[in-house]
Amino acid sequence: MMFLDLGSGMSLLVLIFLLLVLFKLFHILREYERAVIFTLGRYTGIKGPGLIIVIPFLQQMVRVDMRVVTLDIPPQDVISRDNVSVQVNAVVYFRVVDPSKAIIQVEHYLEASSQLAQTTLRAVLGKHELDEMLTEREKLNLDVQTILDAQTDGWGIKITNVEIKHIDLNETMVRAMARQAEAERDRRAKVIHAEGERQAAQALAEAANTLAREPSAMQLRYLETLTQVAGDKSSTLVFPIPIDLLAGFMGRSHPLPPAVDQSPRPPADRPADQSDAGESDPARPE
Repeated sequence: MMFLDLGSGMSLLVLIFLLLVLFKLFHILREYERAVIFTLGRYTGIKGPGLIIVIPFLQQMVRVDMRVVTLDIPPQDVISRDNVSVQVNAVVYFRVVDPSKAIIQVEHYLEASSQLAQTTLRAVLGKHELDEMLTEREKLNLDVQTILDAQTDGWGIKITNVEIKHIDLNETMVRAMARQAEAERDRRAKVIHAEGERQAAQALAEAANTLAREPSAMQLRYLETLTQVAGDKSSTLVFPIPIDLLAGFMGRSHPLPPAVDQSPRPPADRPADQSDAGESDPARPE
């Protein structure tokens, strides 16, 4: 009986061992997963997706996600080329294209990609001025993506996109930029106003020339003005009179007032010269 008990116990242990082996032997990988297989520590290939067989105790499997990974870069202190301190954060999109390189060539490729993205972002933005950071984000995104893609190619990682999310400025710089923008708007307003005045002066000159060539056009303008004034609810009535009706009155000669003798007179206490008095009085007999 004792031997029977030992035999049944061994059989149970063997059965459990076989179940564990079967459980470790078969693996199911999703469509976006790949398995990097190591046999006795040596790389032997990539398997998946679907049902794969991994020999227990002889082979090890490392799962690799092939989907696009969103990597958020924390805010970085950047000093621009014109010595302005800003904080910049961005987001990097990448995916693993070669699982074997991502596992063998680099340890923790996610952390390595994050650190590389932070240093590259600071290096690229430090070569540009603040105005370029604010206005040429697409160019900066492309520059960072190109540099990152070239450096992570040996890791089997493809950088698909880089986007600068936000650029934080200090309060002093924000106020300075607001004053600059306000001055720029004032300048544009003055230029637009001056251009409008010039165009209006040209239009008025052309209209005056047209009215001068066509006398009847002036009469039509008088009638139109009278229509506009009559339609206004006002107690004041303005009636324009054509200048042509007053031309006859303006052309007449008016009698001039008698001329005032403004010749100098002798003082009152000095007697007039006799010869002058004789010449000045025509009624006096010779």
